[in-house]
Amino acid sequence: MQNHDHKELAPRRWDRLRALIRESGVIAIEEICRRLDVSPATVRRDLDQLERIGAIQRVHGGAVSVESRLDEPGFENKTSIAAREKRRIAQAALSYVADGETIYLDGGSTLLELARLLRERSNITVVTNSLRAATELAGRGPRLILIGGELRRLSQTLVGPLTRHVLEGLHLDKAFMGTIGLSLKEGLTTTDPSEAYTKELVMSQARQVIVLADSSKAGKVSFARAGNWNNIHVLVTDRSVDEDFAKDLSKRKIKLVRA
Repeated sequence: MQNHDHKELAPRRWDRLRALIRESGVIAIEEICRRLDVSPATVRRDLDQLERIGAIQRVHGGAVSVESRLDEPGFENKTSIAAREKRRIAQAALSYVADGETIYLDGGSTLLELARLLRERSNITVVTNSLRAATELAGRGPRLILIGGELRRLSQTLVGPLTRHVLEGLHLDKAFMGTIGLSLKEGLTTTDPSEAYTKELVMSQARQVIVLADSSKAGKVSFARAGNWNNIHVLVTDRSVDEDFAKDLSKRKIKLVRA
């Protein structure tokens, strides 16, 4: 077996391993070695890491999938989930966009709704990693900057370490962020480590971070952490958000907007 362990970034390998385990249900270490072309020692380290974050469960000689983990639907399916709430959330978020600002639009269906509301705003600059948002704004409206990076087809976003080269040279007035999971303990979480990398980098470059998430995201945890509550200033959600969740955010000095 040719060993390619050193040639692939660990987060990308973990993502491939997690998908393989989910697909197989239960799988032996030897089979993982064969399918991913990595050494047994690397597989054991990776399995330990995935088990620590709750993505899989180790068993003797291999691993099993954890079906209760939060998976990510395809983009078209996302658009149909809580569609009315997402439109209201985007409308509420629009009030945070001021003339002359440079704002960031994250990927996701709620952020796409916000992009559609910005098509007439020619006096702002929009930075985005979302191909869908860029398409909405390509013909008219704001000055548009696309950050570049590796294409993640499931979310139609540009993600990963290559995004750093543009983002680190920008100062963002506001970053409007989406998320797959949103929990009091884990903060923002998403299914893809490369996407998580870019989300965290964006939030570190923004003066104000505004998360757009319908109440179905609250309390859910996905695969990779993409930001903690210390990074977030405002959460725009719908009126079905849990009261205990809302009270905890108030204690953390995070403004809650119920659309």
